[in-house]
Amino acid sequence: MKSDPFSVRVGGHRLRVSNLDKVLYPATGFSKGEVIDYYTRVAPVLLPHLKGRPLTLKRYPHGVGSGFFYAKNVPAGAPSWVRTVRLPSPGSSKNRDEVEYVVADELATLVWTANLAALELHAPMWRLDARHRPAPPDLMVFDLDPGAPATIVECCRVAELIRQVLDADGLSALPKTSGSKGLQLYVPLRPDRPWKDVHQYARRLAERLEREHPELVVSHMKKALRGGKVLVDWSQNNAAKTTVVVYSLRARERPTVSTPVSWGEVERCRKPDDLVFLSGDVLERIERQGDLFAPALRLEHSLAA
Repeated sequence: MKSDPFSVRVGGHRLRVSNLDKVLYPATGFSKGEVIDYYTRVAPVLLPHLKGRPLTLKRYPHGVGSGFFYAKNVPAGAPSWVRTVRLPSPGSSKNRDEVEYVVADELATLVWTANLAALELHAPMWRLDARHRPAPPDLMVFDLDPGAPATIVECCRVAELIRQVLDADGLSALPKTSGSKGLQLYVPLRPDRPWKDVHQYARRLAERLEREHPELVVSHMKKALRGGKVLVDWSQNNAAKTTVVVYSLRARERPTVSTPVSWGEVERCRKPDDLVFLSGDVLERIERQGDLFAPALRLEHSLAA
């Protein structure tokens, strides 16, 4: 049964929320109200990572398992206070088409997106510069995707190999779960190198690991090659690509979260369930440990020439 919409005040803004009792995760009964509550409570650590990053919203208006759509353009009827930025469409020929993206710099915008059933938040590896245009990348990402029967356990072993190479090059990575099957490593960068340099570095590293560990690593995107191995996806290092943001919910059977983990947890991972975290788990971890991804806001490595 639908509940009537009502108005709430968040951070000095007024917005309407509705259908808070609507179940968006049927397997667990997790409702839209609980989605909004999660994003409200995680906002103090999430918002700094979203600052200046145009968002792609992955919306599930009828809950997980009932269809979804990606929303790059700001939805019609957005409040006037929602910050947006108009940029050339990634797929546009000669920048003829534009997209008006949402930029979630404050709590009210985060609550507004949650009320839209935007369960997943995806963002690029770059921020807007002072002129509101895309800056060079400030993050490099390695998206580790296991091919069955490999799991996140094998992803952790590959992550350790990547860490060794990065350490030798004077770089450090922050691990987080994808919230789905895999693991992701983020390398904070000084935003002073063009995309092609970051792209080439990531590709060379992935191809090197494939040569050195062919039984475990694959660097080619073809799914037929992934069986029992881990794809080191370097292709996300592209101005047009987005990756699920840290602390975002995922549209799985249960409300899992893309969760920062320590390298100790990566090293100790021996079972897939070792690195599965639900929304409540994540809030408890933040209470105990703070933001394990905070170094991404401070570190600025220079990429080797």
